[in-house]
Amino acid sequence: MKAVFSKLGNDFFSTIIFVVLYFSTGNVALATVVAVIGAVGQFAYARIKGFRLDVMAYASLAMVIVLGGATLLTNDPRFVLIKPSIGHIAVGAIMLRRDWMLRYVPPVVATTIPDYVRVSGYFWAILMIALGAGVIAAAMTGDIKTWTFYVMVIAPAVKVAAVATQYLVFRLAIRSRRRGEAAAAVSMAE
Repeated sequence: MKAVFSKLGNDFFSTIIFVVLYFSTGNVALATVVAVIGAVGQFAYARIKGFRLDVMAYASLAMVIVLGGATLLTNDPRFVLIKPSIGHIAVGAIMLRRDWMLRYVPPVVATTIPDYVRVSGYFWAILMIALGAGVIAAAMTGDIKTWTFYVMVIAPAVKVAAVATQYLVFRLAIRSRRRGEAAAAVSMAE
């Protein structure tokens, strides 16, 4: 669990810096400059320490610089605020691939209810794209409190609810299939 929070902290480092500074100072330019410097510093630190950086690390840095530059040029924080939407939408697009989720579920789930897993994979793709659109909508309001509430409360709560619902549906579907197979076996034995 600690590794998950560490990864999330790394992924949202520049966004967290921006939000904290913007809330405490009200200065878009200062918050943006410090967030961009923080992202560049975080990237440089990882390179110096020899950490393996994937394509997403480079893409994230590029987005911070480009969107931060747009925010500075226009004095409009909405450019920085849409950054998380890009990640949501990109992940959602990747999730549109058929059967991507099968490798992430236990073997009993993959073999018993592969059709449910397939549908769930498409559901997750749609959900991630919708959450990305929600980030954009919240950013377009121009109200950072609304955006922060959406990004820090609503989106994670929706994901937790989706995981819980998926778990429950998978469990009930497996139980139902096993009962059906047992009844069929008894019927054939008679």
